[in-house]
Amino acid sequence: MSDLHAGLASLAIETPSWAYGNSGTRFKVFAQKGVPRDPREKLADAAQVHAFTGAAPTVALHIPWDRVDDYAALAAHARDLGVAIGTINSNVFQDDDYMLGSVTNPDPRVRRKALAHLLECVDIMDATGSRDLKLWFSDGTNYPGQDDVRARQDRLAEALSEVYARLGGDQRMLLEYKLFEPAFYMTDVPDWGTAYAHCLKLGPKARVVVDTGHHAPGTNIEFIVALLLREGRLGGFDFNSRFYADDDLMVGAADPFQLFRIMHEVVRGGGLEPSTGVAFMLDQCHNIEPKIQGQIRSVMNAQEATAKALLVDAAALRAAQEAGDVLGANAVLMDAYDTDVRPLLAEWRSGRGLDGDPIAAYQASGYQEKIVAARVGGTQAGWGA
Repeated sequence: MSDLHAGLASLAIETPSWAYGNSGTRFKVFAQKGVPRDPREKLADAAQVHAFTGAAPTVALHIPWDRVDDYAALAAHARDLGVAIGTINSNVFQDDDYMLGSVTNPDPRVRRKALAHLLECVDIMDATGSRDLKLWFSDGTNYPGQDDVRARQDRLAEALSEVYARLGGDQRMLLEYKLFEPAFYMTDVPDWGTAYAHCLKLGPKARVVVDTGHHAPGTNIEFIVALLLREGRLGGFDFNSRFYADDDLMVGAADPFQLFRIMHEVVRGGGLEPSTGVAFMLDQCHNIEPKIQGQIRSVMNAQEATAKALLVDAAALRAAQEAGDVLGANAVLMDAYDTDVRPLLAEWRSGRGLDGDPIAAYQASGYQEKIVAARVGGTQAGWGA
């Protein structure tokens, strides 16, 4: 049981600032009452998630959505709230200039503009004390022959190299991949192999981000996790769920067994150890559910999957595997997965001075009613803000 408590204590889930704003599908964005109007209010909401779960100590920023005049002051404000600024996410996909790509665009002027933004994000990391810069590129093509595939990889490598050279000693670059969307024929960073190849050439401070919603149906994500951990190149996760494409639903909602399998490989590969540097982040859009409660529920889902993974009898599993006992090995995993870990988690939270039921505790706190009453007027945060 001590291993379980220690493992849970080491699991820190970073929440994204944009999850607290209004979001929706490409058809409609649904506004909710009490939504933050600026980055400071986003941090205040994120602090509530950490206060009730004890497991969300950092908040990812998205630039320019979270642009402010004084980033050091914003970081100090976060600390005053009991959290810290985490990963800095760049944005080179919401400008008209990027229609044909950002760092891989055939136009040198556009490439310089995109690179300048990425370097600005490193400046923001310096000001906030952030360790990680997360890069995702929507770059790609929609039609065969639209652009030179190899030349685009050369342009990407050149930009990544310049950003990598700008990183400070303790800073890292996390490269994310995505199978498709908005580029439909060919995406410049479509899979873990492409991201991994670029990271290998860049150096040890470049690592791969696994977004659990960015894969083709049936992809064995836990294999990717195991391999990247083995190679020391797993930088972190963007946790979410998908039914069809990049749905950005709450992690564990679509396939909790998959999340358990992923976390089993994380535990098996030492990914909960601080020395491995694996960052666990949420990347979700709460379109119809309450924002703060959606984040709390997501953190709880990740904790439940992790607790089950920590309950796997590693010695029994290894013995069954070495004996070629197919059913026995599978049964060891299933015994852990079928365990109801909610009482164990409630006990763990109580031992840390937290309520055993974070959702109920938040609902009873009155915070939601407070922000609905106070946040009247101004412009609510949402996509692009």
